[in-house]
Amino acid sequence: MSIKDYFSSLFKGAWSLVQGMQVTGKELVTPKITKQYPENRKHLDIPERFRATLKFNYDSEGNHKCIACGLCQMNCPNGTIHIESKMVETADGKKRKKLVKYMYDLGSCTFCQLCVTSCASHAIEFTNDFEQAVFTRDKLVKQLNYLPEKEEPVAPKPAVQPTTETK
Repeated sequence: MSIKDYFSSLFKGAWSLVQGMQVTGKELVTPKITKQYPENRKHLDIPERFRATLKFNYDSEGNHKCIACGLCQMNCPNGTIHIESKMVETADGKKRKKLVKYMYDLGSCTFCQLCVTSCASHAIEFTNDFEQAVFTRDKLVKQLNYLPEKEEPVAPKPAVQPTTETK
């Protein structure tokens, strides 16, 4: 190593130190905008488009809009949504799927919103409730259809006509 290379590398190191100190000095004099969480929970400005957890949309009668089609489960890249459904017969004699259980694992969700955009009946949406801290991961698995559903009217069975036998 020559003396020229030594002083060149010494100058580059000193210049790098000056540039780093400029960034540090600028941040030292900028005003701080620290949020005092959790004391200011009522005054937090959470963006409207923030995605925290899934929720079902319920109407005024307590019914959800989910038709148990399974599109959200198929489009979820991590498999965080598991749907259990059953076939029921409606009052007019047609068969349709009915949701039994809608399980959502918040711990493995990537918040990509593919499930919400693919839902044909707009039954699910993301909330911006960001406080989801728990001590164990199994508490992050939630059942979204927590309200009990009203029973469908059962299709009337055809009446058996008594046969009159003459002897």
